[in-house]
Amino acid sequence: DSFRSYNALDVSEFTHYRINHSKEFAQDRNHINGIENFWSQAKRHMRKYNGIPKEHFHLFLKECEWRFNYSDPKRQLHQLKQWVKQELN
Repeated sequence: DSFRSYNALDVSEFTHYRINHSKEFAQDRNHINGIENFWSQAKRHMRKYNGIPKEHFHLFLKECEWRFNYSDPKRQLHQLKQWVKQELN
C-alpha cells in the first residue's frame, strides 16, 4: 500500500514495496493480501488481552509476527526446542 503511515516500515533490512491502489492491486508478487492477513491475525490474537500496555506492545506484536511466520505448531515446537538447546549450551 502507498499509505504514508507505512513509511515507518522502511527501516533496517525491511523493504516495503508500495502499490498505488488507484492504479493497480498487485505488482508482480507484491500485493497487500499478506499484510492484511497478518494484521487480521494479530488483532484477533491481541484482542483476548483486553488492552496491552503501550510500552509492551512491540513484544506482543513480535509474538504475533513469530506465530505468523511459524504458523504450523510442529514448526513452532521445533523452533522453541532449538532456542532452548542454544540457551543450555
